[in-house]
Amino acid sequence: MGTSFQLGDLTIHRVIEEESPLFDPLTFFPNLTPELLEENRSWLEPEAIDPATGKLRLAIQSYVIRTPHHTILVDSCVGNHKQRAQPFWNGKTDDTWERNLAAAGYSVGDIDYVMCTHLHVDHVGWNTRLENGRWVPTFPKARYLFAEREVAHWEAARKQTPNPVFEDSVLPILEAGRADLVAEDHGVGDHLRLTPTPGHTPGHVAVELGKDEVIAVLTGDLIHSPLQMRHPEISMRADTDQKQSAETRRRFLECHCDTGRLVCTAHFPSPSTGHVTRWGDGFRFMATEA
Repeated sequence: MGTSFQLGDLTIHRVIEEESPLFDPLTFFPNLTPELLEENRSWLEPEAIDPATGKLRLAIQSYVIRTPHHTILVDSCVGNHKQRAQPFWNGKTDDTWERNLAAAGYSVGDIDYVMCTHLHVDHVGWNTRLENGRWVPTFPKARYLFAEREVAHWEAARKQTPNPVFEDSVLPILEAGRADLVAEDHGVGDHLRLTPTPGHTPGHVAVELGKDEVIAVLTGDLIHSPLQMRHPEISMRADTDQKQSAETRRRFLECHCDTGRLVCTAHFPSPSTGHVTRWGDGFRFMATEA
């Protein structure tokens, strides 16, 4: 299916910023045991786990959805010039994301809406760009859609602990009056709707696509690896509520299993999109052809 494809009257583009081995699985998934990892390693390598490093292979990417009426960018990756705790994301200056947006046929001026599934480092970075020492909105005409509950959570949290991600990639949007704080079932036109998927963060949302019925869904970070489809109880370290995350994940997979709906993941390695089917008491991700 590649990085651009047609789905009914929608055109969907994957805009990749990075795809590489990034994290040790046992660190990334605190409730993953070495035994369970070894039990699944044979089918996870080489796509989802890099055999050379043993690290999870993750894609960092946006989705651009072209409906008959709007062009919507979902999640905005890491961005450039941002001071980050992760050394591989700190102070990035590469143009990969910008080049891939252009390769999809779009410029920042073409985006009508920017929708962030949640407000973590790798989903908000290109919201802003550095201009004369100030963070300004990257997309000149776009409205930015943030779940109201998500913004409230991080506003409260940063009163206790400074949050540079919020301060350089979300706050400038709020201060510029470019943000719409929306409910977790908000719709954009008649082709895109949010749906609440809490656990990774309190206001995390998935994105459903389709006019008269759901034909595809963007997962955001309710799931990071095909391993979590096989074992939905495995939660990642940044989940604000790991128990709720696991419950949300299983409920989501039950909902979309064997329905024919295309599941568009944020972080699975390419092609990142596929269908969910049963695998014992868990699920299997059947990737679409690249």
